Amino acid sequence: MLKRKQFNWLEPSLVSGYLIVLSFAWILIAMFGISSLKYQVILGTVGAVLIATAIILMLRTRRISSTTNYHESIVSTLFQSNAVALTLINHDGNIIELNDTSAHMLGYNEIEELIGKPIMTVIEQSSQESLIEALQKVQEGQIEKLNIHVLHRSSFPLELQISCEPVIQDGKVIGSLIVSHDLSDHKRNLERIRYMAYYDDMTGLPNRTLFQIRLDESLLRAKEDQKMLSVCYIDLDNFKLINASFGREYADLMLLQMADRLNRLLSTHDFVARLEGDAFALLLNEIDNIDQLLSRSQHILDIISEPYDLKGVPVHMGASMGIALNLDPMDDGFSLFKKADMALVKVKESSGGHILIYSEEWNNSSYERLKLQHEIHRAIQRNEFELYYQPQYDLIHGRIVGGEALIRWNHPTKGLLSPIHFIPLAEESGLIVPIGEWVIREACRQNKEWLDAGLPIVPVAVNLSIRQFVRNEMDQQIKQILEETQLPSQYLDIEITESMSIDMNEMNRKLIAISELGVGISVDDFGTGYSSFHYLKSFPITRLKIDRSFVTDILKEQSHAEIVSAIIAMAHKLNLQVIAEGVETTEQLDFLRTLQCDEMQGYLKSPPVPGYSFEKLLFAG
Repeated sequence: MLKRKQFNWLEPSLVSGYLIVLSFAWILIAMFGISSLKYQVILGTVGAVLIATAIILMLRTRRISSTTNYHESIVSTLFQSNAVALTLINHDGNIIELNDTSAHMLGYNEIEELIGKPIMTVIEQSSQESLIEALQKVQEGQIEKLNIHVLHRSSFPLELQISCEPVIQDGKVIGSLIVSHDLSDHKRNLERIRYMAYYDDMTGLPNRTLFQIRLDESLLRAKEDQKMLSVCYIDLDNFKLINASFGREYADLMLLQMADRLNRLLSTHDFVARLEGDAFALLLNEIDNIDQLLSRSQHILDIISEPYDLKGVPVHMGASMGIALNLDPMDDGFSLFKKADMALVKVKESSGGHILIYSEEWNNSSYERLKLQHEIHRAIQRNEFELYYQPQYDLIHGRIVGGEALIRWNHPTKGLLSPIHFIPLAEESGLIVPIGEWVIREACRQNKEWLDAGLPIVPVAVNLSIRQFVRNEMDQQIKQILEETQLPSQYLDIEITESMSIDMNEMNRKLIAISELGVGISVDDFGTGYSSFHYLKSFPITRLKIDRSFVTDILKEQSHAEIVSAIIAMAHKLNLQVIAEGVETTEQLDFLRTLQCDEMQGYLKSPPVPGYSFEKLLFAG
């Protein structure tokens, strides 16, 4: 591309032409210029040899020419199709060739738009001097590498890393090959990585990481200047209803509007970040007093609680705020954030919709309880719960005749938690109601799945808490779940505890309503409460469950054996099935058989197992 062809009188193709002309002249002279036959033959032979030599030379020249053209074609293809930007300039600094990559990088669609132009027309003025110096060194045979700024056709600058290499012909440098790499793309990628590390992709707000950095910086300044600052932890009340009612798109739209409101409310001294979901954090600097803080915070809460426009639909959504102040000189960013989180948890516990400032009087125990309660609430939203099933066996044939659904919590940091770690607090806070509803729905869904798979299906029992049971619509909720999952009602059992403190008439009414759905009803932990014979006779109960405390010592305590024997006899008189729970030894099992107990469950046969393991047990029969 750079080589300019010079005329060569001794090119093989020209020499072969000379030979042909000479040979024909020789033959003509032999034929017409000489009368002697002997010399005519000699000269004719020489002419023929010259012609043959010319033909051979022409054929060889054609092959060489063909090979040269082939090689030039390969070089041209490699140059033009190269993904690296390549530009050729002559010793005058004019562009004589470039590939598509180079042209497109500069914003040009056609190579011809740049060919013939001085290279300096696309170089930013600040880089021209350094490029001139580099090209001068290239003329001396050196290879130069440097960073320069060039002008894109659209007039914005690009930063390139270039390598200038000499192009040599016949031992002389006749131009330069410039190999370019766009550093702007690399820097944009680095900026994108940095953005993703410190900013929320959806709202464009800083994320938790950047907020923590700014908080630590502000705390240092506040300590030096003896200023007060606050961390405000905010989230929307019942935000999950937006997801459930309108879908993810509308929920995201609400969060974008909330982010915009927070941005507009804050001064240049303040900072806002999106933490996760509908949780946002504010850093309010230069607080003069508590009254000013509460006034500002309430104004912020009022603004973000105004109706949201979800594609023409006005939606009202309340918000809650927990606040922590840097009153303790030992506080760092993490501890201050933790205190604001604790204050928010306490707000949510008291129904939300208001502001609460952290108090140092709250001890760690209270905080841990509040934190756990908040985590339970989020676990419901994030579907972190799982059902395990403990099989129940017929004592005559040893077959699985049922199973009890037992909840487990796949805690994101603490691992698998049994109910003892969270159910008491869930009962206390009222979260047991949504948890209990989830258990019923999941047990029915799973059992219907096994039924559809053709497994030998058995009833699955779920426990009802007192908070669930006293709800007026409990029977309707069960009916709705059965209809949703399409599980036949005989494959669901409800377990109530004997010690439920509720009006007997009210309990009877509720149990009858549930029984009329076709659902079985068991009394759990029987023997530990104060059930009367009339209680058992009047209620629509199908099964009694002997508490494990009696089974554990059934062979050691005579009184326990007598109580169990009496329970079984009484239940059979009332046509009730009896199941013993907590059976762990063969001796206990044998003794229960002699008492004609109907069913058992316990670690002797199987511990509670995940759904897939229970499925295998069903399949095995």
